[in-house]
Amino acid sequence: MSRDAEATRRRLLEAAREEFAAYGIAGARVERIAAAARSNKAQIYHYFDSKDGLFDAVFDDMCRDTVGAVPIDAENLPEYAGRLFDSYERRPWVQRIATWYRLERAGTGDLLPIVVESNEAKVRAIADAQARGVLPARFPADVLLGLVIHLSGFWSSNVPEFDAVVAGHSTAARRQAVVDAVAALLS
Repeated sequence: MSRDAEATRRRLLEAAREEFAAYGIAGARVERIAAAARSNKAQIYHYFDSKDGLFDAVFDDMCRDTVGAVPIDAENLPEYAGRLFDSYERRPWVQRIATWYRLERAGTGDLLPIVVESNEAKVRAIADAQARGVLPARFPADVLLGLVIHLSGFWSSNVPEFDAVVAGHSTAARRQAVVDAVAALLS
């Protein structure tokens, strides 16, 4: 792919990320995405086949970034949760897009391989650490992973009314709460 084509594709992904984060899959408009990317609708269909294909590309790209930037450390799940929290703070669109994905794609059976493979690898790493006695086995490995993931995203997935109640907590204090909650889960 030429540099210009790759630049156009990247601009479309970035514009789509903002559009999908704000409006979801159903509410997103390819006209707005094309305009924000300084491109046209035909380019969206050329690179991604459809609006759904564009969403899948955005979601896949977002997941690859997260997996690459925040590898699991099964021997230190509290710090892993803290690094996931940091990732959500740097990229606030992640939780919004993931929420739209759950709302609009749940039950479709269209599972993204990067997410499935990543989760399976994380579960294996946790199960291995449990088998070696590094982690407690109170929760099955898959359940423990789910708890860690949800605790890491706790602060970025609340309703505005709860956010207003806890607005006085600094980013460092919120991160520490995630780390401490995962540590307590493991004690």
